[in-house]
Amino acid sequence: MLGLKLSTDPRWVNIAEKSIEEILVDHAYCEQKAASSCISLIVGYPDKEELVERLTPIVTEEWTHFEMVLNELKKRGMKLGRQRKDEYVAKLSKTLKKGGSREEQLVEKLLQNALIEARSCERFRLLSENISDDDLKEFYYRLMKAEANHYVLFVKLAKCYAPEEYVNERLESLLQSEAEIMNSLELRGDRMH
Repeated sequence: MLGLKLSTDPRWVNIAEKSIEEILVDHAYCEQKAASSCISLIVGYPDKEELVERLTPIVTEEWTHFEMVLNELKKRGMKLGRQRKDEYVAKLSKTLKKGGSREEQLVEKLLQNALIEARSCERFRLLSENISDDDLKEFYYRLMKAEANHYVLFVKLAKCYAPEEYVNERLESLLQSEAEIMNSLELRGDRMH
C-alpha cells in the first residue's frame, strides 16, 4: 500500500531502542511539523475546499499525537529536548519540482507529505512489532494506523488537483528518489526518519 522502494534496515529498531529518549524527542517534533505542514497547506490554498475540509481535522490529530508523545516522555521522566534538523525531509524537499503552476506546486507538497507519512508508518510498524517496551508497542501500533490513513489522504488530495496519471507518475518518481535518500543516510537511532 505504501509503495516504499527500500525498507528500513531492521537493525534500526535495536539502535533506536537504545536511544529511546532521542527517538521520542525527534518523534514529537515530527508530529509538530506534520501539524504545521497541514496548516501551511490550508493557509496557502484556502480556495481548495476539499483540501481545507480534509486537512483541518488532521491538524488536530497531529497535534494530539504531539501531546501523546510528550506524555510518553513525561511518563519516562524525560524532557522535550531541542529540535534537530531533519536531514531526510531536507533531502526529500530537494527532489520536488520547482516552478510550474500553483496546482503543480500543491501536488508536489501533498506528495512530499504522503512520503513522509509512509516512512513514518513503516518505522512505527517496526517499533510496534520489535521494541521490547510493551506500552510503546501499543503506542506505535495505534500511530502506525493513523500514518497509513494520512498517506492515503495526501495521495487522494493530490488526485483532486491533478490528473491521476500525472500524480501516479510523480509519486513513482518521488518514491524512487526517497529510496535513494534512505540509502544515502547514515543508520541512526536518534531520528525517526
